[in-house]
Amino acid sequence: MQVNLTLDKNMHIVATDSNGHITNFDTVPEVGGENTAAAPMTVMLQSMAACSFMDVVSILRKKRKQVDGLKMEVEGRRAEKHPKVYETVHLKYILQSPDAEIKDLERAIELSQTTYCGASAMFQRAGCIVTTEAIIEN
Repeated sequence: MQVNLTLDKNMHIVATDSNGHITNFDTVPEVGGENTAAAPMTVMLQSMAACSFMDVVSILRKKRKQVDGLKMEVEGRRAEKHPKVYETVHLKYILQSPDAEIKDLERAIELSQTTYCGASAMFQRAGCIVTTEAIIEN
């Protein structure tokens, strides 16, 4: 994957990947931005969550479990000594399924984080503590 970055006339960073997908970045005014687009660290959390989200749905469907819906909440906490670094990330998965059991969801999450999701692996290799919570709503 190749990504090209440019600075537009409004001082926003525009990233274009090799597939032509565009992501705009900005930051808060305190550090020179306008807060009109996502900050890079926010996008990292969103990317990790999206990666795991897609994996979990795919794994459950492969196990022939009905997925009526999945919600996910992500909370990143920054380190006190290094406020730009995430120290912990908590992922909460809320599955709507008439036939999946909590063990099915927990196994799908585990597989995602240990085998499939490269973003989760990167966070964990960087020393970030990733915790999860699994809930099934029927």
